[in-house]
Amino acid sequence: MKLWYQSMSRQKAWGEYNAALARILDSVRDPGTRIDVHGITKIGGTTPQFHYLDYLETGEVLANVQAAMRKGYDAFLIGNIGDPGLQAAREIATMPVLALGETSAHLASMMGRSFSLVTINDKFTQRIVDNIAHYGLSSRLAAVNRMKLERILHLDAGFRDPRLRKEIFRQFMKAADANIDAGAEVIVPAGGVVMALLADAGVHEAGRGIPILNGIAALVKTAEAVVKINRIMGGTFTSKRLHYAPPTGDQIAEIRKYYGDVYPSVKSSRTARRKASRGSKGR
Repeated sequence: MKLWYQSMSRQKAWGEYNAALARILDSVRDPGTRIDVHGITKIGGTTPQFHYLDYLETGEVLANVQAAMRKGYDAFLIGNIGDPGLQAAREIATMPVLALGETSAHLASMMGRSFSLVTINDKFTQRIVDNIAHYGLSSRLAAVNRMKLERILHLDAGFRDPRLRKEIFRQFMKAADANIDAGAEVIVPAGGVVMALLADAGVHEAGRGIPILNGIAALVKTAEAVVKINRIMGGTFTSKRLHYAPPTGDQIAEIRKYYGDVYPSVKSSRTARRKASRGSKGR
């Protein structure tokens, strides 16, 4: 199977992280799975905690969903804890779309009665907590404590600087320990780069028998299972009723008139095509 892994980082700005990510993905994939990593190339790719910048980057993610469909990928993976573009991606995609935050939260709820987040900074924290509420898992969230890193790019240096890595791990474990004191049974690192740092170093436990979820591995292995389930179900894994429903064939001609070549998988009905044709002749 072929998986498109959509990183929200710019390759040159996150060089060490991307190298570690490639190592992790290669170590966890099944032998018959091919994972292609794509970063942000058009705009941004360094500071996703700000809403406006996240909005600008999400446009490239959604364009890539359509590119992945054209190229025959079996699933699209959004490798960012904030799950940017997830709802819209599922609306336009004919293949399963999974995201790091949603997958981690659901799997953590299977690993223990409660889970917690170790976040990177205050700006990004509320968005993740809001997403967990949207996924219906707020009652399983025991605690949220944060590390003291104001600039996310500082994390990249942790892959090459042992002293900085030690400090990052110290901050992480201190926050994790506070979460455990609050009743958490599973620790979720709330950031793909921190997940990669921990996984690359083989750190999978926070002490007192509390697992640290490797969300990157969870995303890949869940995607592999979902692709297989989707094949068994004849390609009907994602419901296209209501929330993820695309426009109907009767609507699509008019929508494309104003929005361009959107929803490539939707075929316009004959009635809609005739109306669009008559409208163009009358102009």
